[in-house]
Amino acid sequence: MNLSHFLAVLRARWLSAVVVFSVVLVAAILYLVFATRVYTATASLLIDFKPDPVSSMLYGGATPSQINTQIEILRSDRVAQRVAQNLKLADLADMRAAWASAKSGLTIQEWLTEFIEAGLDPRVSSPGSNVINISYHSADPRFAATAANAYVQAYLETSIELRVDPAKQYSGFFTDQQKDARTALETAQNKLSAFQREKGIIGSDDHFDLEMSRLTALTQELVAIQTARVDASTRQGAIGGGGQLGEVLANGTVSGLKNDLSQAELKLQELSSRYGDKHPQVQEARATVAELKQKLARATSDVTGSIGVDARVGRAREAEIQSAVEAQRAKVLALKDTRDQVGVLQRDVDNAQKSYDLVYSRASQTNLESQNRQSNATVISQATTPSNPSSPRLVPVLLMGFVAALALGLGTALLLEQMDKRIRTTSDAFDFLGLPVIGIMPSPNMNRRLKGQMAMIQDRVVSGRRLPAPEKGQA
Repeated sequence: MNLSHFLAVLRARWLSAVVVFSVVLVAAILYLVFATRVYTATASLLIDFKPDPVSSMLYGGATPSQINTQIEILRSDRVAQRVAQNLKLADLADMRAAWASAKSGLTIQEWLTEFIEAGLDPRVSSPGSNVINISYHSADPRFAATAANAYVQAYLETSIELRVDPAKQYSGFFTDQQKDARTALETAQNKLSAFQREKGIIGSDDHFDLEMSRLTALTQELVAIQTARVDASTRQGAIGGGGQLGEVLANGTVSGLKNDLSQAELKLQELSSRYGDKHPQVQEARATVAELKQKLARATSDVTGSIGVDARVGRAREAEIQSAVEAQRAKVLALKDTRDQVGVLQRDVDNAQKSYDLVYSRASQTNLESQNRQSNATVISQATTPSNPSSPRLVPVLLMGFVAALALGLGTALLLEQMDKRIRTTSDAFDFLGLPVIGIMPSPNMNRRLKGQMAMIQDRVVSGRRLPAPEKGQA
């Protein structure tokens, strides 16, 4: 179909096209007149994904999944039920009448939930934004604003509950665990205290160190006594040498007697060489020498006797200290065993204390979280009562109606032409019949319009081919 044929069809079918165009356009106008006015009220929320100062939870920045999660929460039945509860819709007579007339088989709470959810339209303000626009559509502009603001409040309350409710459950759990941990700690402390009272322990480490010091001192004293005893035994074994002992040689009395004896012997020799043995002076000198020898022998005996006494005393002292060392060693070993047992009990107390501190810290944290009523969402703008309806919109509806009417009118004309094809132009004769056009007769209507003027008949040869010869039997 070319342009000339299209225009010819429109000239022939213009009435049908105009009728369809008018009907569609009137329908659009009637829709604007009688359609229910829908009003849209919008409130805005800013979702903050910064760390929670109470729980120190790191959100890691806003992601599309987190924003979508918040939108799904907004669309949930839980939020819708809270909106209906906050607005007390179940107490409104018209709502109950609408529910009764619906006969849906749902409870009024379920029906109100579906009714509230029907007008909700939450969307992200722009890609990558943390702002959610909560729009609500309703035929009542005031109800649209009220419902949008009620959705904001219900979302804030629900988001707090979703965070606080698990914290409350954990708080109860950790409180029970805290009681068990406290009981375990008290039991461990009582065991340690009872054992310390039984063993008479005040400060196990200090007492053990003191007893260990005593054992060390006794051991050192024993070593010194053993050394002295060995030395005394050695000297006692050398007593047969008599005056050759160092103690004897170092004794002043013995040394003096030896000097006196030497002088007396020299005097005796001198007198013996001068006088005879019977001479009184010689006998007196001999008696003096004998007396000095006796004194020297007694003095030497006294010195060597003291060495024996020292050896015996050393052996007795060694045995005494040895016994004391053994007793102290046994005491230290017993204290070591006691200290090890105390260490085991003390570790039980320390472990119980650590467990209690950990559970107490978690219980305090969860208890604090369960009391946190702060939301991570902030209201940017409240919904206000809209003055103009959001649907239907005059200009878009008229524009769409005009375009649809024009398209349907043209389509109707073309459809009618397709159902009842006629030759409209000279080219149609050749296209449809396969015959060339040799002339055009003017329309009678054209003659009447010309009012008596002669119509010019113009022959037009549209093809340079010769006309086909008539078939046999045709005149």
